[in-house]
Amino acid sequence: MIHAVIVNFQKNAKNYFFSTSGLELKNGQNVIVETEKGLQYGQVIAIKELTESDIGFPLKSVKRIATEKDERQYQKNLEDASKALEVARKKVEELQLKMKIIDARYTFDRGQLLFNFLADERIDFRELAKKLAQIYHTRIELRQIGVRDKAKEIGGLGPCGRFLCCSTFLTDFNSVSINMAKNQMLALNPSKINGVCGRLLCCLNYEDETYSHLKKSLPKIGSIYKNGDITGKIVSLNVFKKTAMIEGKNHSQIEVDLSNGSIE
Repeated sequence: MIHAVIVNFQKNAKNYFFSTSGLELKNGQNVIVETEKGLQYGQVIAIKELTESDIGFPLKSVKRIATEKDERQYQKNLEDASKALEVARKKVEELQLKMKIIDARYTFDRGQLLFNFLADERIDFRELAKKLAQIYHTRIELRQIGVRDKAKEIGGLGPCGRFLCCSTFLTDFNSVSINMAKNQMLALNPSKINGVCGRLLCCLNYEDETYSHLKKSLPKIGSIYKNGDITGKIVSLNVFKKTAMIEGKNHSQIEVDLSNGSIE
């Protein structure tokens, strides 16, 4: 078994597994970990016992429990990254680049300064990277992100009245398609099925499998329902009540229980 911990680098960011390296760690402890981009400062949010088959690849390790000196360094990195963000935005204006820089952050060891930005098309930012490297004397990385990532960073309220899923608990963005909205028989009105980011609501993913399962035992819309003197075309379904709204010859509509009658 491998003693591992789950570490979070910043609020709402993706969680990562690390080997404890024999350290006695507890939930909530701040630690310094080794990553592909250098040392990072993070917080332990869970402790796990894993087998090699659970992860499939060697884990990077926790280097040490963070000290007060590490905490001061981390806070300084945050302050300096905030200043670098303002500088980068001014450079973008000077170079007249059609991009919007959203955030900036240093790796813990300051070996890299990463900027995330939004743009409608591919941007040649080589001159910007060169100017920033001359100022900060470290490796500069500029990464283009999408509008969903922006919503995650900024946060807000969704149409349901709750805080955005992406800014509270989602760590990965799964694919969402218009077919999910159709499968759940939602009105294809952008104001109803799009989130604040302008993309399809992430929550369309949550119930899609349930709708697909329940609809397997139900007739398709457009089928003909018959039960005694009642005959009509199915125009809508309630998959949870297992009822349908049917339309007769005189265009009147009535709700029927699908457990009664027959379908053609």
